[in-house]
Amino acid sequence: MHTPAAAVARSRELFDSGVSRPLAWRLEQLGNLRRMLAERREDFAGALLSDLGKHRSESQLTEIGFVAAETAHLERHLAAWLRARRVDVPLAVQPGRAWTELTPLGVVLVIGTWNYPVQLTLAPLAGALAAGNTVVLKPSEHAPATSAALVRWLPDYLGGAAEVVAGGIPETKSLLAERFDHIFFTGGQDAARVVMRAAAEHLTPVTLELGGRCPAFVDRTADLATTAGRIAWGRFMNAGQTCVAPDYVLAAPEVLDALEPLLVDAITAMFGKDPASSASYGRIVDDRHFERIAELADGSTVVHGGQRDPGSRYFAPTLLRPAPGDAVLGEEIFGPLLPLVPVTGRDEAIRMINSGSKPLAVYVFSKDDGVRSAFAAETSSGALAYGAPAAHLTVPGLPFGGVGGSGIGAYHGEHSVRTFSHERAALDKPMWPDTLRLAYPPYGTAKDKVLTALLSFAGRVPGRAKDRDARDRRAKGRES
Repeated sequence: MHTPAAAVARSRELFDSGVSRPLAWRLEQLGNLRRMLAERREDFAGALLSDLGKHRSESQLTEIGFVAAETAHLERHLAAWLRARRVDVPLAVQPGRAWTELTPLGVVLVIGTWNYPVQLTLAPLAGALAAGNTVVLKPSEHAPATSAALVRWLPDYLGGAAEVVAGGIPETKSLLAERFDHIFFTGGQDAARVVMRAAAEHLTPVTLELGGRCPAFVDRTADLATTAGRIAWGRFMNAGQTCVAPDYVLAAPEVLDALEPLLVDAITAMFGKDPASSASYGRIVDDRHFERIAELADGSTVVHGGQRDPGSRYFAPTLLRPAPGDAVLGEEIFGPLLPLVPVTGRDEAIRMINSGSKPLAVYVFSKDDGVRSAFAAETSSGALAYGAPAAHLTVPGLPFGGVGGSGIGAYHGEHSVRTFSHERAALDKPMWPDTLRLAYPPYGTAKDKVLTALLSFAGRVPGRAKDRDARDRRAKGRES
């Protein structure tokens, strides 16, 4: 571990040496990261249990194993993703060839967060390394055991490829004063504004993975028992401290009346009649968040749950029937509270969703094609999922990110490589024949006619690019 300035300087020196650019180095770092997760799995599982009360199985599913799978996916496909992509050359520039290539950005700052302190710190790290960058990592001080584990083990497995800076707000401010080539931040909107202002000083591009109230709409065509199980799993996983968890349920009153007891059944099936004694149920990260969640619950109508213990930061899975104006309807909950909100139907649900900030995800539980199409056409969100919350994160080919207030940019799989790369334009124009002389002054009527004809024919050379695209797709299919 180094001071912020020293960590950045060491990372810059390593990148400038050129060692991170070859494919072999990138694959080596990804392999080392995956090896660390395998060999030190119990260390990280113990840290997650200490920080958040996570069961070992949940840690494997949503954190350690998740990053290992993401890293393996990057390793498997990276060579194909890095291949140059040919581009058609207009007649005016022929003979010649053009292509785009993904090039590393340089030194990347990754600022992690506390609710998934392994996944949301190491998944972007993997993408940045795959793209050929060096990385300065800032784990969250609100997950101290996991931060200590990252400080302890990352240098052993990755060396200078990932410099780790632990600490709190002072260390983060010091890092943000340095010059980076990209900043990746996961957290809340207020902190994101601080990051963007700091990035503006150096004109540094940013990826912001923020929160967002994720609605779930349920109608009478859905299988309500299965729907209840999936919503309960998505909401109360990690004690509700999940950015893509369903934040509230929108449904007609009669649907809510039928769904509510099924949600209670699902909660009981997962965590027992007393979730406080269940090893499968987590804890709130700290006292400040615990008090905030308690205020939200106490400001609304509890219809199930509500039990709590400040000493252990246990807060039971809780169902609410809020009244208009309740505070729980006005902010991202980030805790084990699930408001059940009546609406007349899909149109009112869509209006309600569109009246607020754009969600990180929208979940639709309906077999009605018209309902599904309406949400697709009339809402804007980072993701749209039918029939399952949070599961879209497990699909390596899907980008994960928000829109508007829920985030800027996306990552996972190939989208990570592109996020942490610059797509550089390249052109190779032979010296002979020197067709560019047609563009040189002096100009006149004859040359004007020639240039006009050439530019009007500046589209694709028929068939060639299409043939190349088809060959590229076939080759990519064979590699997959």
